[in-house]
Amino acid sequence: MSDLRDLYQEVIFDHNRHPHNFGPMPHANRQADGFNPLCGDRLTLRLLVENGVIQEARFEGAGCAISTASASLMTDALKGKTEAEANQLFTGFHQMVMGEPPAIDLGKLAVLAGVQEFPARVKCATLAWHTLTAALKNETTAVSTE
Repeated sequence: MSDLRDLYQEVIFDHNRHPHNFGPMPHANRQADGFNPLCGDRLTLRLLVENGVIQEARFEGAGCAISTASASLMTDALKGKTEAEANQLFTGFHQMVMGEPPAIDLGKLAVLAGVQEFPARVKCATLAWHTLTAALKNETTAVSTE
């Protein structure tokens, strides 16, 4: 089990050091901002949604390793998903980090399952996901984890 935990930690560190889908997206048609006042993580998520399918997902901001890795992994997972599938991913991810068995296969997102052992870090891991739900609903008010 220690080897698996070490592998998961390495994946998280890699996504923190070299986040996927990080940077601006001027042609986005959905956007939301998120903030975690507990540790200061800030995030802007931009999506390009066409015919109900997420074609592209990018984020900008600054945060801890868990927050950045979660946003990186999330944006990878969203591409090509319908809005309904994205909402199912949110539900499954939230179940996992809260210590419940996820209703769906989360694939690579499972590397963040260990966050459930650190309740203070759950907000870091879910910031990008709460920002996603706001972006899908076109909400203009910034999302807070509080």
